[in-house]
Amino acid sequence: MLGYLQGMRRTLRSLPFARLVSSTLCAVFLSASPCASSREAFRIDEGRNINSFLRDGPVAAHLVLRSGHEPRVLVAFPAGNSGVALWFERTAAPMHWTLVTPPRPISTLDGKGRPLHGIEFEVTTDAAQLEPRAAVLSSIRVLRDFELLSKAPDEVLTPPTFAGGGVSWVRDRLDGASGYLLRVTPRGGATLGVDRFVAGPGAPLRLRFRALSGETPLTPVYSLLARRAAADAREPLSDDARAPFPNDARAPFFDDARAPFFNDARARNALSFLSYREKFLAGSWRFDTYFGRDTMMSAMLLAPVLTPGAMESAISSVLDRLAPDGEAAHEEDICEFAVLRNSREGRGRVATPIYDYGMVDDDFMLAPLAARWLLDDAGGRAHAASFLATQGAGGETRGAALARNLAWLVERAAPFAAEPSAANLVGVKAGRNTGNWRDSEQGLGGGRYPYDVNAALVPAALGAAARLAESGLLGKYLDAGQRGVLAAAGERARIWSTRAPPLFEVDVPAAEARTAMAAYAKEIGVEGEGAVRALGDAPLEFHALSLDADGKAVRILNSDEGFRLLFTEPTAAELERCLTAILRPFPAGLVTDVGVLVANPALASAAQRREFTRFAYHGTVVWSWQQALLMAGIDRQLRRTDLPESARAQLRAARATVRATVENTKSLRTSELWSWSYADGHFKAEPFGRPGADVDESNAAQLWSTVYLGL
Repeated sequence: MLGYLQGMRRTLRSLPFARLVSSTLCAVFLSASPCASSREAFRIDEGRNINSFLRDGPVAAHLVLRSGHEPRVLVAFPAGNSGVALWFERTAAPMHWTLVTPPRPISTLDGKGRPLHGIEFEVTTDAAQLEPRAAVLSSIRVLRDFELLSKAPDEVLTPPTFAGGGVSWVRDRLDGASGYLLRVTPRGGATLGVDRFVAGPGAPLRLRFRALSGETPLTPVYSLLARRAAADAREPLSDDARAPFPNDARAPFFDDARAPFFNDARARNALSFLSYREKFLAGSWRFDTYFGRDTMMSAMLLAPVLTPGAMESAISSVLDRLAPDGEAAHEEDICEFAVLRNSREGRGRVATPIYDYGMVDDDFMLAPLAARWLLDDAGGRAHAASFLATQGAGGETRGAALARNLAWLVERAAPFAAEPSAANLVGVKAGRNTGNWRDSEQGLGGGRYPYDVNAALVPAALGAAARLAESGLLGKYLDAGQRGVLAAAGERARIWSTRAPPLFEVDVPAAEARTAMAAYAKEIGVEGEGAVRALGDAPLEFHALSLDADGKAVRILNSDEGFRLLFTEPTAAELERCLTAILRPFPAGLVTDVGVLVANPALASAAQRREFTRFAYHGTVVWSWQQALLMAGIDRQLRRTDLPESARAQLRAARATVRATVENTKSLRTSELWSWSYADGHFKAEPFGRPGADVDESNAAQLWSTVYLGL
C-alpha cells in the first residue's frame, strides 16, 4: 500500500491473533478494573468529525472518523494515553464517512498471550476508493505530532501484514510490553488492491476496523455526580443517591430546578468518560491523560456536584505528581511516550513517567481547591482527616504532600510581598513563552507576567494556605520550618490582593479606543459601528492580558477576569473594570452571538493582531470553560453581602449576557473551543480544526467544558 507499503504483501496466512476473548473474562486480564461496570456509549458529531465513545468493562475508546479531502480513522484509548490511526491520501472530492455499525468492545490475546482491549466497527464512504497514506500505532502524543507534522519516530513505524483479505499493523510497545493492533478488512463486495481499498460494483466502499491497545486499562469513577436537594444544592445526599451518568439505569433524576445544566446528557457523558480513579483526563482525543491545571479547575467548578470519591480522586492525582519542592505537575509523559523520551535522554527503554513542571499557574491552584473541599464542603470536611492521613502512590501521606505545596507557594510569593513591583511578580519560566492556560506560543501576546496568575491565583492560594494552616487539619503534617513559612501567608495574601491587580490596569482615552476599534472592525470584516459608538466618551478601562518583561501592559481585552471573580473579592470599582469592557459586543468587547471570545486585540499592535485571529488557538475564539468560569465567578460575587446594589445589578446583567451566549451554542458546550464566521450582520459558530486555516484541532470531549454541570 503506497510506495512504502508496496512489496510488503506476504503469503496469506493467519494473522498473529489469538482467539477473541469475551469481555466477561476481563477479570482474568485486569484485576484492577472491575467488569461489573455500567456500559457507556455516546456519539458527538461536530464539523467534519464523527466522535463515537465507548466504555465497557476493560474497554474505553474514542473513535474519530474525519471526513473531507484528507480522511482519517483514529481510535484513542485512555489506557496509557495510547492510540492507533490510519491516514488516507487526499481525495479529489470531499468524502464522507458513515458509521454503519457502532463500536463494540473486543478483547484478545496477542501472540505472546498478553491482553489487548479495544473496539470493532464498520464504516462506509461515498468515495469509490481510498488509498492509505500511513498508519501510526503509539502514544496519543505521537499521533498528535503526526497529525500536525506528518512525521513519527522511525522506531514506531510499523509495516503492514496482508492476510485473510485484509491488512494489519501489529507491534509490541518499544520496551517489549504488550502493544497495539489495527486491522482493516473490506466488506460488502469491497476489495483490497495493491495499494488501495476499492468499492464493489454498485455498492459503497465498506470497511471493518479492529483497533486495540495493550496498555493497562484505567479504573472508572462510577460514583461521580452527587444528587443535590433543592433546599440546599451545596450538600450531598447519601452515597446511594449518586448518579454516574444518565444512560445508567441507576441514575436518579436531579431535582434542583435552579441548576438546569446538571441535566445536560452530553456533558455528563463526557465527564464520565474522562473520569478515572487514577486521574481525570484533560480531553479526548488529543489529551487523554493527566493535566494538572485542567484537573484542578474542573474540580473547583464541579465541586458543588462531585461526590467525595470523585473529588478526592482529582486532588490525589495532583498530590501524587508534585515535585520534591512542592510544585504541581502540568502534564505527564507515560507509557510509550515515556519510553521514547527515556531512551533518547540516556535512561534506556523504560516507561518511568516524566512530569512537566514548566507551567506556573497550576502551582497556585491546589491550595484554593484543597480549602474549597476540606474546609468549605460538608462532605469534604467529613472525609478530611482520613483523606490527609492516606498514603499516596509514593508512600507519602496526602497531608505531608499538601504541606509541601503550601510552603512552596508562600515562599514563592515572598519577593513581591517584600517589594510589590512588576519584576517580582510570578512570571513565565526562563526559556519559555507559556506558563498559564493560554499555552500556545502567542497566547500571552509576548507577555511574561500573566494577569490571571498574579491578580487572582496567587492571592487566592495565599489566602487558602493561611486558612488551611489555621484550621489545624495539617498540624501533624507540618515541620517547624513549614509552620514558620505558613505563618506569613495571611499578610502576603493581603499585599498581593491589593498591590498586584493595579499593575495590570489599562486606561485608554475614548477617542483612541473608538478609532482603534473601528479600524479593527474594518480589518476583520465585521460590522462594528454600533458597538464602537456605544463606547461613549469615557476612557476604556480594563486589565491587560499580561505584562511584558519590562512591566508594560499587553493591551488585549481578555476573558481571564473570570479567575478574578471566582477566586478573589474585588471592590465594586474593580468589578466594574473587570466586567464593563469585556461584556460589550465584539469588536468593542468580547461578546458575540456564538459566545464570549477569550481575546480581542483591537488595541494591540499590528503584529499581535495577526497572531490573535479566529484561526489561532487562543485568538478571537470561544473556549467553552471560560464562559462557565465567568458564570461561576459572577455567582460567587453575587453571594457576597458587602457590595452595593449598583454592583449587584451589574453582576446580574453580566450573568444574563453570558448565559444567553451559552444557550446559543448548546451543541458545542462540551467541546474544547470553537471559532466563527461572519455574514449579514451575524456570527455563526464554526468547529475549530479546519485544515489550512485553524492551527490545531478541537477535542469533542473536554474535561473543563463539562463544568456547567456545577453551575
